[in-house]
Amino acid sequence: QVYLVESGGGSVQSGGSLRLSCAASGLTYSRYCMAWFRQAPGKERERVAAISSPGGTAYAEPVKGRFTISRDNAKNTLYLQMNNLTPEDTATYYCAAADRDYCPGSSPAGYKNWGQGTQVTVSS
Repeated sequence: QVYLVESGGGSVQSGGSLRLSCAASGLTYSRYCMAWFRQAPGKERERVAAISSPGGTAYAEPVKGRFTISRDNAKNTLYLQMNNLTPEDTATYYCAAADRDYCPGSSPAGYKNWGQGTQVTVSS
């Protein structure tokens, strides 16, 4: 059984920073593509960042230059450092995994395992 558990969400003011973590278990973590998605009320779930097994990264345009995805394979943990947050970043953030070394496309359908989500709220 694969378990992904997010943590680190919270409320910050515009311009602030948060670091999200995703603890993974039940999978060969080092051989999985890992990604962060977010979903705001009334909007589609979107991939904000992904990292392949070899460590290559990809970012959605709205977060480029502000967010950094990383992974610590020794700890089976995924991170998302979010800087210079804006109210547009307010959403529930989800950790997701795809059972392949290289990441599929940005569609949520390409990711088989999901965490429960952690709320990020950015106020003006």
